[in-house]
Amino acid sequence: QVQLVESGGGLVQPGGSLRLSCAAPGSIFSIYSMAWYRQAPGKLREFVAAISTDSSTNSADSVKGRFTISRDNNKNTVYLQMNSLKPEDTAVYYCNAGGGFRLTGPFPGDYWGQGTQVTVSS
Repeated sequence: QVQLVESGGGLVQPGGSLRLSCAAPGSIFSIYSMAWYRQAPGKLREFVAAISTDSSTNSADSVKGRFTISRDNNKNTVYLQMNSLKPEDTAVYYCNAGGGFRLTGPFPGDYWGQGTQVTVSS
């Protein structure tokens, strides 16, 4: 089974920044789009941002202007730069591979990381 490995989570004050990283096997990274999802306790897992193999991007309205997704194809790593963090951004952030977009919106692929906790609090 493919293993995606997230890192970079932690505790940050409101208005602060964090950068999450997700390392993936090259066999997956080279052919699949990558994405970030997040899930807070008691809530559904929600889409955050995605990046295709040609580096086109899309992101949720809730994070536009604050979060930026990018990928380094030489390192097989996808990043999520999170700026101007808010308490409502607190969640476990999951890396995902193999998803895409339909008319109704984004959908995840079958491959998930274990998640990394992001806590935004004073």
